[in-house]
Amino acid sequence: MRAFLGVLGRRLASRWWVIGVPYAWLLFFFLVPFLIVIKISLSGVAIAIPPYVPTIDLAEGWASIRDAISQFSFDNYVWLTEDDLYWKSYLSSVIIAGISTVITLAIGYPLAYGMTRAKPEWRPTLVMLVILPFWTSFLIRVYAWIGILKNEGLLNQLLLWLGVIHEPLVILNTNWAVYIGIVYSYLPFMVLPLYATLEKLDLSLLEAAEDLGCPPWKAFWQITVPLSLPGVLAGCFLVFIPAVGEFVIPDILGGSDTLMIGKTLWVEFFRNRDWPVSSAVAVILLLILVIPIVLFQNQQQKMQERDK
Repeated sequence: MRAFLGVLGRRLASRWWVIGVPYAWLLFFFLVPFLIVIKISLSGVAIAIPPYVPTIDLAEGWASIRDAISQFSFDNYVWLTEDDLYWKSYLSSVIIAGISTVITLAIGYPLAYGMTRAKPEWRPTLVMLVILPFWTSFLIRVYAWIGILKNEGLLNQLLLWLGVIHEPLVILNTNWAVYIGIVYSYLPFMVLPLYATLEKLDLSLLEAAEDLGCPPWKAFWQITVPLSLPGVLAGCFLVFIPAVGEFVIPDILGGSDTLMIGKTLWVEFFRNRDWPVSSAVAVILLLILVIPIVLFQNQQQKMQERDK
């Protein structure tokens, strides 16, 4: 009996270690910073260092926390609804990220499908070529597009030399440059999940469909596409979520008319030094991204349980 209890205790301890380490990571590196941001968002702005009036002083104990709850102010969140700059920034970010995700999917799906159809000895090389841009600094890769997209850049020179255009195209400092930068930067995040899903596809299903007289294009839409949906959803999430809060690409490649919430957040935090408002912007941004993901995961879990 003692031996059995000892084995059971060791298994439970190892299981708690496996579960506890990721939860501890999330607690200290996500939940605690997020609570700090919420606390700042409920504070008032001040000309000081740091530039806000803290409502909670942990050094004074639980009494300070109890008294501070009644002093919390939601004026910063109300301000976000009154100034149209913020909701326009959120809306523009979602639209730009959504369009970029669709373009990335349109490019990434054929690329991933072609990689799975290549010879097995070529597939590791193709995967390496997809992740090769990660070996270079993200900032340098974005800056490189300035030399390509500017009026005297390589793209305009090529098009002029081919006779496609007669005067340089204005691409840099527009939303088109932002789309190009996002699609280029996040394309590997779309290709890799799709490749991982399509590589596991059972080709015997396509062979059976062909034996039954199903045309290749119809088999693709009725077999390949539905079975690859997990990779499609994973790739879309990996592209859409960081693209919504993107700051570097719209700041470098976009113009003054390019409105994205990451750029607005940076201006509020560093130029205006309005930490409470910028923290409120960050909290709303996180909720916009997290809530749909949680609802989607719950719906997927219910569908899986229903299928069982």
